[in-house]
Amino acid sequence: MSEPCDLTAVEARTRIGRKQLSPVELAESCIARIEAVDPAVNAMVARDFDRARATARAAEAAVMRGDALGPLHGLPVGIKDLNVTGGLRTTWGSPIFRDHVPAQDEAMVANLRAAGAIVLGKTNTPEWGAGANTRNAVYGATGNPFDPTKSAAGSSGGSAVALATGQVPICSGSDTGGSLRNPAAFCGIVGFRPTPGLVPSETRGLGWSGLPVQGPMARTVADTCLLLSAMVSDDARDPLATTIHGRQVRRAEDFARPDPVDLSRLRVALTPDLGFAPTERQIAGVFAEKTGLFRHVFGHAADATPDCTGADEAFEVLRAIGFLTAHLDRVRTRPADVGPNVRANVEEGLRYTAEDVARASVLQTQMYRRWQDFFATTDVVITPSITLSPRPWTELYPAEIDGKPTRTYFHWLALAYAVTLAGHPAVSLPVGLDLNGMPFGLQIIGPRGGDHYVLSVAAALETLLAGDPRTARPVPDIGKLKAAPPISTMPSFMGFD
Repeated sequence: MSEPCDLTAVEARTRIGRKQLSPVELAESCIARIEAVDPAVNAMVARDFDRARATARAAEAAVMRGDALGPLHGLPVGIKDLNVTGGLRTTWGSPIFRDHVPAQDEAMVANLRAAGAIVLGKTNTPEWGAGANTRNAVYGATGNPFDPTKSAAGSSGGSAVALATGQVPICSGSDTGGSLRNPAAFCGIVGFRPTPGLVPSETRGLGWSGLPVQGPMARTVADTCLLLSAMVSDDARDPLATTIHGRQVRRAEDFARPDPVDLSRLRVALTPDLGFAPTERQIAGVFAEKTGLFRHVFGHAADATPDCTGADEAFEVLRAIGFLTAHLDRVRTRPADVGPNVRANVEEGLRYTAEDVARASVLQTQMYRRWQDFFATTDVVITPSITLSPRPWTELYPAEIDGKPTRTYFHWLALAYAVTLAGHPAVSLPVGLDLNGMPFGLQIIGPRGGDHYVLSVAAALETLLAGDPRTARPVPDIGKLKAAPPISTMPSFMGFD
């Protein structure tokens, strides 16, 4: 690699531990990359460079003293702007919180700092994470690193772009309807949605809902595992972080690195649409072409899908209830400061009855149980990560796919939200480019509770596919981004829509 910022997190941490790389040198390399390329893509929107430099100097001193070092010691990290950061502006992409500076970190961020990570700044997100197109009225739009006029998806779009362009080696993300997996696919990096409760959150409004989760993003599966190991914890404030009295359930060492996997022993199901998602014909074709290059390595590969009957209805209702819980007061008292996606979900939530919510919960439960039957004879399911190729970020959401209208502004995320409903862990793995020359991602879905297992499968596939340019992780042209005009000069850059 030409610059320290381009190192993987695992390699950078190894070099730091061996005194072959200074945390100061790494931080300065990341800061220089941010300053050089971020004007073209607008990913790192709130910056904490002075504090990061001071922390890097302290990290270097600890190395030289021979202190015990945390797993992330000296590694720069980007924190999604839906996560609360003490002393650093946290806006949730909302004008209501344009100047909000919290007093302290939320638990996940505090855990990363305790593991030695150095927070460089906040990564952009759509307002309150709604819409999967990273743009808002506080910081504006984030552009795709392979074409800044196109969407980086979302809601962890800023994190995905920061990773793809080498601004930081690791980033936090979160996922309800694919907000980790979708931008990972659009930007050519790795995004992992863990089992609800594995990464505890004390900030989730509906504590018993398994739809929203937090998780890691990185450029490789091994880096993703390393970051995940610093995120997991037993935290009683999250009711989904179930515990056994007197026993530690979530141990960092259980997730720190992938295990070897013999792909020839796997029973794999492949499906372009999970039987219901409105997948673009081009994406279905690319999926068939990519998987055709390697499906023979599995012990058994079948064109099959778990039954997702009722997924659209269940997700639409349960998602709207979550938005109603979080944002009803804002929509009523400050409607001009709330964007169209959030307003639409709150208004939808107000239309549902208790009967609707009960039916949605039953549909989700029935689907979950059918998935367990399916996974009794299947080890992993592989799909495209997202239903379509990146489109311009000026499009608020895809209103049609192949000429057919979408049900909702988030219907194009169906491949991801089916997995959300079932509660299974899933990783988006970059696998070359699509027919438009944009990154293509495979979603690898694991069994119930199989977080480490599905990451290990993804790592084995990553190694297998890295040697073929048709399936290796794509890398954006950094020189081209450095020379590109600022995205802020593009029409419609600032605003909700």
